[in-house]
Amino acid sequence: MQSKSMSSEIKFKNHSLPDEIHESKKGRVKLTDLVSRLKEEKKKERKSNIALSVAAISAVTVFGIILSI
Repeated sequence: MQSKSMSSEIKFKNHSLPDEIHESKKGRVKLTDLVSRLKEEKKKERKSNIALSVAAISAVTVFGIILSI
């Protein structure tokens, strides 16, 4: 049983954390950093949603044109 916990500890020690997480362990997390990260995530999600919508509308349009021929 102890060998399982030891192996997970070794895996965790070998796992590197991003610099942001190391900084947050030293001090407080800055609210402005979190807000800016949230805004960036929303922008990425909005762009991917627009791309998916355009692809779906294009597929429906092409399918409609093929059916009308």
